[in-house]
Amino acid sequence: MSAPSPDTDRTDLPAESDGFVRGLSQAIGGPVGEHAVAPAARRSRFWTAQRIVLALVCLTLAFSWVQKSPCQDGDWQKNIQYTRFCYTDVLALYYAEGLNEGKVPYRDHPVEYPVVTGYFMGALGLPVHALGEKYPEINQGKWFYNANALVLSILAVASAAVILALRRRRPWDAAIFALSPILLVTATVNWDFLAIGLAMLGLYAWARRNPVVAGLLLGLGGAAKLWPLFILGPLFVLALRSKRLMAFLIALAGALFAWLATNVPVAVLYRASWNRFFELNDTRPIDWGTLWYIGRYLDTKWNSGTPGDQGPFQWLSDHVPTLNILTYALTILACAAIGVLCLLAPRRPRLAQLAFLVVAAFLIFSKVWSQQYVLWLLPLVVLARPRWGAIIAWTVAEIGYFAAFYAELLGAGGKPVIPEGTFVLAAGLRLVTVAVLCGLVVREIWRPELDVVRRTYADDPDGGVMDHAADASWVTSLRRTFHLETKDAGDGPPPVPVVTAVGGS
Repeated sequence: MSAPSPDTDRTDLPAESDGFVRGLSQAIGGPVGEHAVAPAARRSRFWTAQRIVLALVCLTLAFSWVQKSPCQDGDWQKNIQYTRFCYTDVLALYYAEGLNEGKVPYRDHPVEYPVVTGYFMGALGLPVHALGEKYPEINQGKWFYNANALVLSILAVASAAVILALRRRRPWDAAIFALSPILLVTATVNWDFLAIGLAMLGLYAWARRNPVVAGLLLGLGGAAKLWPLFILGPLFVLALRSKRLMAFLIALAGALFAWLATNVPVAVLYRASWNRFFELNDTRPIDWGTLWYIGRYLDTKWNSGTPGDQGPFQWLSDHVPTLNILTYALTILACAAIGVLCLLAPRRPRLAQLAFLVVAAFLIFSKVWSQQYVLWLLPLVVLARPRWGAIIAWTVAEIGYFAAFYAELLGAGGKPVIPEGTFVLAAGLRLVTVAVLCGLVVREIWRPELDVVRRTYADDPDGGVMDHAADASWVTSLRRTFHLETKDAGDGPPPVPVVTAVGGS
């Protein structure tokens, strides 16, 4: 029987399509064969792939709550928050931001985060404080953390549900997210899942051809943590290539409206508090684990660090305004290169591929790379390149950095726990693995026949109005100018064969 069309309603099986999983499957008898349960029988079962994945993400989040449980009472004696790897900003900032005193974010205390995160902190923190006033025996910090952990976990489950909805024929891709140790150790370190959940729902709305809702959700996400707004860049370039600029402009208008609607009231009424986030980012020096931190460490091997004997990274550490300009410039150049790649690629890249590259480029060149920022990349890499092997290698590097980071925190106030070089090595491995993932995504953009998602879907399941759209004529001319034209360019996505199930008729 001939191979089915990419539009055939079939489920991808990682034990067939993913080389890494196929190799592991040999330990339990190999990939699915002719004696496997028939598709009709599988559909009649309660435990479908989607329900299994959702159960797995709930299990991972439950373990995450257990992992953070030693810190929930706030009694952080003898650095228990570092020795047990259970530190969380959520609990620490309940006191640092004055929520335990009933202070209203921005009005009574400047908050170091964008406004939607501040609203969220107040929406949960102020009722907990009021409850604590009524019942003094309760531990307010513990109640606040658990309330936040519950909502953030719901948003994490919603993110997994979005991945499943965007990859209906590839449900096991979402298992990469659901089973990730990254999710286990960082899910509630900060409020990042507030932005992630909004961004993922925004991507789903775009895929469902609703640019207004997509823009509103991305704007709200950008008002919680800035990075969801970066997705507008890939949307613009893809809309340019596919002649769908009107849909992009509608999404952009929705994003601007949502961002302004949430920011303007605070900016007008409490301007100094609103500025706090931007001032901190403007004045913040080189942070641990970044490219610049690694460079500064290497500079000390050849220079003393005194004025007149400084390496370039040491000098930048003392000149933060110049460092800011350089980080912004490198990020903009990287985004410009991604835009050129989008226009010159043989086929229009998928939205998730470009979104991952843009967010990864921002992190690589940023002067700040907090431990929980890894969560920004996790759902995007699952959508961009759902290959288990490379993602596992990256995960190992991230967990290694996580452990080294806590060892560095333990040694910050006294005797070092690990040599500084070990921490720098862990940071370097994290940086390298993210760069390798970027390189693999770029390769699959340039050689779309290697993209496993395109083996299941004819074009871009996340593309919305751009899905199956032909290239603009000027893009074809541009590619012809650079001698990059192909017989399929500009004619819509060509069919891509799908691997048939082992034992299928």
